Amino acid sequence: MAKKVLIVDDSALMRKQLKEIIGTLGFEIDTAKNGKEAVEKAIHTQYNVITMDVNMPVMSGIEALKQIMQEKPTPILMVSSFTTKDAMTIMNALDFGATDYIVKPGTMNFTKHENHEEVLHKVKSLSQIPIKRLQRKALRAPLSERKTENESVDHMSSLDISKVVLIGSSTGGPSLIEQICASIPIGYKYPICIVQHMPEEFTKAFTQRLNRVSCVDVYESSQNMELKPGSIYIARGGIHMTFKREVSGKIIIHEDKEKSDNHFQPSINKMMYSAINIFGGENIVGVILTGIGDDGADAMVKIKESGGYTLGESEKSATVYGMPKEAYERGGVVEQLDFIQILKKIVTLK
Repeated sequence: MAKKVLIVDDSALMRKQLKEIIGTLGFEIDTAKNGKEAVEKAIHTQYNVITMDVNMPVMSGIEALKQIMQEKPTPILMVSSFTTKDAMTIMNALDFGATDYIVKPGTMNFTKHENHEEVLHKVKSLSQIPIKRLQRKALRAPLSERKTENESVDHMSSLDISKVVLIGSSTGGPSLIEQICASIPIGYKYPICIVQHMPEEFTKAFTQRLNRVSCVDVYESSQNMELKPGSIYIARGGIHMTFKREVSGKIIIHEDKEKSDNHFQPSINKMMYSAINIFGGENIVGVILTGIGDDGADAMVKIKESGGYTLGESEKSATVYGMPKEAYERGGVVEQLDFIQILKKIVTLK
């Protein structure tokens, strides 16, 4: 039986273009021109994927998303513009249960190769997500704000770093990163560096969001920023986060704009390989969470071979068992665990 996709957009042109692209997968395609129509169709039909525009008349994509996830949980791919304002909206959408998002080109044209491939890749991956997993996710309560003023770690510097935690995630990852940031206690001994595949406009909004739920400081990476124990660093979208040791011994973030071998930018592999050179593999805890593709898999192998400790998310808990599967099958994972167990390992790291 062919898989079913619902395309929701008030633009007839966008519906037509998405239908042409997704149709190449052999999926059965239905369309809706606003959120109200989408909710009505989604309740009566179990779609494998819904692509959801954000701004529509009658009912917005966000309101439709909330209703669908409450009544008939479905993998939903949000379609958004490329602005900071829309980034905040997408962060909310992920909280309400959206699985992933794609950026709507300003030209309203998905026929360019880059966008075409992204649509196919994401729709195909999301269509494989078990519905039961989304039902659990839809019931997750929003995290409460935790940070209060003047809460900061001791005046430690990068010279005090004995170990670093490196985390890579992609599709399905933002809510997990939120849970990690909300769980790290004040006085945590190690810096945590995170690559979450996102466009540049999104990582700023994401970092602001993480800062509100975290007791420790969360930074969007920037050139020459010093790494400090007990702080969390989010790789800036579109730029690789790598590391550099200065003559003084201080360790700083070095931003690299060079295109990587894979199309991910920032790249988990780039971050991890750089960390091996600076910290030594034996002083690294590498973590690969849910995501499409294989970014980070090769670097996890290297960390493990160098004496580091590596964790991969299990198929049971991963929204998309792509990146952790590749890391595991290539021999780069010391322990494969459900996310909750990984979270405990990170928080109680000695």
